[in-house]
Amino acid sequence: MNSEMNMGEAMQAFLNKSKLKKGIQAQQLTEVWENMMGKTVARYTEKLQLVNHTLFISTHVAPLRHELMYQRETIMQRVNEILGADTVKEVVIR
Repeated sequence: MNSEMNMGEAMQAFLNKSKLKKGIQAQQLTEVWENMMGKTVARYTEKLQLVNHTLFISTHVAPLRHELMYQRETIMQRVNEILGADTVKEVVIR
């Protein structure tokens, strides 16, 4: 059994134990939001915030807010796939 880690494994182990993990995951989410949801949704999404396993999505566009509310479960699943963990347990649209 080899106890050596490559750099990526070492960084992942560090992040899993570090408080930086949440901030890095939030940054990853912001970076992939447009690819995940499309340019139009990204343009009208004012803020994404990840707090205590809850993803807050802010928009002032009522039809978009309505559509995102219907897609909450899908958004949660896709975000968790991207971040590689069950990071998001709830999605709140405001």
